Amino acid sequence: MEIILKENVKGLGYKNDIVTVKNGYGRNYLIPTGKAVIASESAKKVLAENLRQQAHKLEKLKNDALALAEKINALEAFTIAAKVDSNGNLYGSVNAVAIADELAKAGFEVDAKMVEMTDAKTLGEHTASVRLHKEVVATVNFNVVVEEA
Repeated sequence: MEIILKENVKGLGYKNDIVTVKNGYGRNYLIPTGKAVIASESAKKVLAENLRQQAHKLEKLKNDALALAEKINALEAFTIAAKVDSNGNLYGSVNAVAIADELAKAGFEVDAKMVEMTDAKTLGEHTASVRLHKEVVATVNFNVVVEEA
């Protein structure tokens, strides 16, 4: 089934993309939650007209995302303190929420859903990616260190 996404769906696509999904996923989840509509011929024509009218707005959003990415890439590596046991193993892990919190402290409001990384389960240097736009990705470096008692 072809659908038009009304918002970004991680792992599927971005707002205004036309994607093909299984019937059950579209009819039971995406359409009832308002994340998508069926891609009929009339809906495709409306989408094309809206995209044509919004082209300059989309270009501005992309340029804003590029500027934000440059600022985030210029940041020095964050230091995140985590609790460890006597062997030096982390009790938990450093995840996307922790990275989003650190970026918020630095003055960048980023949704944790847009941070792409594998959870950091060891001490040391790690890297995370922040998807700011369909075509713009910023890189964040961070160090996981032992939390002082």
